Parts: sequence; structure tokens; C-alpha cells
Amino acid sequence: MSQDKKIKILFLSTYPPRACGIATFTQDLICELEKTGQVDTSVAAVSDSEYSYPPRVKFTIEQQNEEAYAEAAEKINSSGFDLLMVEHEYGIFGGKWGKFLLNLTSRLKIPYFVTLHTVLPNPAESQKEIMSTLAAKSRKIITMASNTVDILQNTYGIERTKIEVVHHGVPEYPSTERDTLKKELGLTGRFIVSTFGLISPGKGLEYGIEAIARVAKKHPDILYFILGQTHPVVKRKDGEKYREKLERTVKNFGLEEKVRFVNRYLKIEEIIRYLQLSDVYMTPYLGKDQAVSGTLAYAAGYGRVIISTPYLYAEEMLKDGRGLLADFRSPATLAERIEEVMTHPEQQEEMERRTQELGKTMYWGEVSLHYLHLFQAELQRGKEPPA
Repeated sequence: MSQDKKIKILFLSTYPPRACGIATFTQDLICELEKTGQVDTSVAAVSDSEYSYPPRVKFTIEQQNEEAYAEAAEKINSSGFDLLMVEHEYGIFGGKWGKFLLNLTSRLKIPYFVTLHTVLPNPAESQKEIMSTLAAKSRKIITMASNTVDILQNTYGIERTKIEVVHHGVPEYPSTERDTLKKELGLTGRFIVSTFGLISPGKGLEYGIEAIARVAKKHPDILYFILGQTHPVVKRKDGEKYREKLERTVKNFGLEEKVRFVNRYLKIEEIIRYLQLSDVYMTPYLGKDQAVSGTLAYAAGYGRVIISTPYLYAEEMLKDGRGLLADFRSPATLAERIEEVMTHPEQQEEMERRTQELGKTMYWGEVSLHYLHLFQAELQRGKEPPA
């Protein structure tokens, strides 16, 4: 394919205004790819409801409609796209473990790539079969952490030459000094811990709150921001039960002045501002197999000290002195790690420096070029999908 011709890329993903981390990821990647002037991007949006999509969304796929996936393949094949970029998470496609997606990919007549937002080390047989089938006809399988490469090879039987490691992108905004932001917000002298993202029980925030209660006994200047609204899927099923549980936990520990909820979907600019304000970013997540976390990636991108439970992505990102790991479901070890940072400012400074060194390689401008060069190299081999 000529390097002078724009690559026509269709993304298969969730997309804003659907409130979903993968939707935001896709929007950010598309925005940066468009800046190169070398691609034309469109979206086929997987939808679980009615949304008012922007013009970039060319058509939608009803998530739980099995026939819609085969129909989408025909649309894709006849629309002149050079490649399909699948943003994969088991839960965003229809059927058991997202099996309906295979109805689409098996019918494609153009190359497709897959970015994995989940890599399960111990999948159920049906999950393994879906992933192995999806990978077999793909051009490249993209993962965001190098510690998942062996899992993809040994558990799913994916050839190493087909696997590409590409960082989760981070939006780049001007840096603002932490002390300046604290002064602006009347928080001078407070030690700020934050967690952001769509709230759900798997985030383990109750353990984070209890950790703050332990730390506050010795360090009354601590303040914990829990940023974000309840995940829409959780809210549809259970309402605000989990958030209300967290609010009761705060009240029971007498932490009304130590924990603040910001209960809304935050714009990226707001997220970055809160990260720049923070001394520590905490992810007390419960799922040990989580292979990527956009929120942790953002915190790394802005050089924050990260304290986390040891799920896959955290182990990858926090190695080499870039943060501190605590035990799962353990307020005591979370509190110990927070106190370690609070009482050792020189250690905090060194961890921030190391994290920032990695973080500056994760800005979307650089990450999008990695994707672009990957697409260009693969399309040079031709547009026929693997047999």
C-alpha cells in the first residue's frame, strides 16, 4: 500500500457518549491518529442503549443482537476500509463472553487488528476458545503490558510474532505544580490521595477508605478523593447500592472531613488536574487478572506515586521502584504504604522521578505513532486477511 495514501481505518468499539473506559480510549487514539494526517478514521459503535453519536460513528451494532454482527461484516466489507481495529473486552460484545464478535470477524474480507483490554491468565474454556479464534485470523494482537506476552503465547497459543506490546496512551496537558493547585483549592498542607474512574464493587474502594481511617489517626492532614460516577451497567442493575455502602463506611469511620466524593463523569481536563493535585494515586482493585488500567496509566503518565494491589498491570507498571504494592483486600497494608510515602518525602520524590520517566513514553502522540507504523507495516504485506 502506498505510504502517500491515507489509511481508511474502522474502529469496532464502544464510543462516547457511552460512559465506558474503552470508549474514551478509542476516542483518544482516534484523535491522535487523525493528527498525523495519514489516516481517515470511522467507528462502528457497539451499543447497549440509544446514544446520540458524533458523525464519526458510521453505524452501530446492537450489542445483544446476534444477527447484527454478521450484517456488520457485510457493511464493513463493502465500505472501502483498509483495516478493522477491534477494541476487545469480553463484556462489550454480545453472547456468552462476547462470542457474537466471531460472527463478524469470521466474515471479514479485510485485515483486522485486536487490542486487548483484558488478558485472563486462567480463562474458562469458552473464553480461551474465543480469544484463540479471534487471534488466529488477526494480523496483530496488541497488549498493553509485556507481562501478558507469555500468557498469550502459552495459554492461548498465539504466535510471538503476532503479538505487539503498545502502551496505554495518556493525554498530554501542561504541567501545573502540585503546591500551586493545593493553594488554589484551599488544600495547602493536606496530603492528597485519589482514585478515579467509573465506580463498581471490583474497585475495592471500601478497603481504600478503611486504609485512610487508619492513616488519619496519626496523620489528620490526609484527604482522599474518590472521583467518578457509578458504572452505568452497575447502576442499571443495582442502582447506587455500592456508592451508598461507601458513603456509610465513610460515616461509620467519622471520615467526613477526610474523604470527598465527586459523583459525576469527569472530563479529561478535570482528571488530569486532580492527578496533578495528588501526592498518591491509589488503586485497591480486587481482580488480580486485570491486564490494563487506564486510570493507573494516567497516573503514571503524570508521575504520581502509585499505591496498588498487585493485579497484572500494576505489577508491570510499578516495578523498578515506580510505586508500592499492597495486599489484596488489606486496609492495613494499604495504610502502611501510604504512611511510608508520607514519612519519606525523599522516597516519594524518587518514585515520582522514576514513574515520570516511564510516563513520558506513554503520551498519546507517541503511542499513536506506534499504532500507525504497525498498520503501515502490515498493510505493506497486502490487504488479504489470513486464510
